[in-house]
Amino acid sequence: MMEKMIFGRYVPADSIVHHLDPRSKLIFVFAFICIVFLANNVVTYAILAAFTILLIFIAKIPFRFFINGLKPVLWLVLFTLVLHLFFTKQGQVIFHLGFIKIYEEGLRQGLFISFRFMILIFVTSLLTLTTSPISLTDGLETLLNPLKKIKFPVHELALMMSISLRFIPTLMDETDKIMKAQMARGVDFTSGPLKDRIKAIVPLLIPLFVSSFKRAEELATAMEARGYHGGEGRTKYRLLLWSFSDTASLIVLVFITAILTILRS
Repeated sequence: MMEKMIFGRYVPADSIVHHLDPRSKLIFVFAFICIVFLANNVVTYAILAAFTILLIFIAKIPFRFFINGLKPVLWLVLFTLVLHLFFTKQGQVIFHLGFIKIYEEGLRQGLFISFRFMILIFVTSLLTLTTSPISLTDGLETLLNPLKKIKFPVHELALMMSISLRFIPTLMDETDKIMKAQMARGVDFTSGPLKDRIKAIVPLLIPLFVSSFKRAEELATAMEARGYHGGEGRTKYRLLLWSFSDTASLIVLVFITAILTILRS
């Protein structure tokens, strides 16, 4: 299960992407999510695909991580494709069987939007795979610092995000152990009617919730024992340093945005 879970997982490596400032990577990903919507034809989507593959190659992350991470949400991608195939009725009819009609525009939009969804998954996963949870939350807290003037709990938000990212792999590992224990006792999670599968999940959820609450209580006790009282007056052991590589990465993103704007239909 851990091989199929990439969100919240950090893979250490010696690459340019790993050494970038987390603030620049956060800005890059948020901006990339916006510019993806500029693509609306084959050429622009091909450029986005090539750029995404280049980022993965530079980050020195095995491509199998992304393929395995795509499997849990593959049904959502397929659902998006099918939804457009049957409900977008524009263009010429390319397939007709009884009451089922598939239009050219429905196929085009379904493929483009599904492909866009996959690109977003790859790029956002690249952020967590190349950035440790501590660095990620430090970068987010620094970027949101101006909100402290309006009494926004920036430190608390960053802390919650850090804890969430830290415990996602832990909970997935705990789920895998519970599933194997239940399967050893004869529980079948993969076959039978949908009603029986839902019933089989109940023995899995109850011990998982109990274990999660127990871990949360232990964490709260440990933080209290160490004198944690919020972010007021706290200092950081690791300082974030913005380098030329961070500026260059954002310049590249501006360049890609200009190309997509020019080539879009």
